[in-house]
Amino acid sequence: MVQTPFSEATFRQACGQFATGVAVATACGPAGEPHGLTINSFTSVSLAPPLVLICIDYRAQVLQVFLRASQFAVNILRDSQQEISNRFAYRVEDRFCEVSWKPGQTGAPILDGALASIECVTRQVIDAGDHTILLGEAVAVHAGGGDPLLYFNSKYHRIG
Repeated sequence: MVQTPFSEATFRQACGQFATGVAVATACGPAGEPHGLTINSFTSVSLAPPLVLICIDYRAQVLQVFLRASQFAVNILRDSQQEISNRFAYRVEDRFCEVSWKPGQTGAPILDGALASIECVTRQVIDAGDHTILLGEAVAVHAGGGDPLLYFNSKYHRIG
């Protein structure tokens, strides 16, 4: 099989053609302070046991919080939460400032108004390329109704 070279930009553009939901992964630091970041690298892995995975760039300062915490949450954003997605996507001093949240059953931050939240215990950490994959077992789930915030072709979208 002949491989054709391609650029990182071309690869990113091709992957951008896959529409994803938008979520904020959250965890608590050693003093109980909340941390989080916007992710679109999230997927369910298994129903029995209930497993999900998230991917975090090695360069993300918050990665160390997730590696030290034994639990994390995935907050799936609804279509009205684009501002929250932006807040957690950029380097902001306090991403939780003016964001309403509460500790979940595991202590991981649960964002108010999220379409769904999945609290997980970290089961495995995998190094992959320039990211770390966290495999988590769901131990608490909160699901509501509404429409998701979507990301496609480097832009936010909504259903309908």
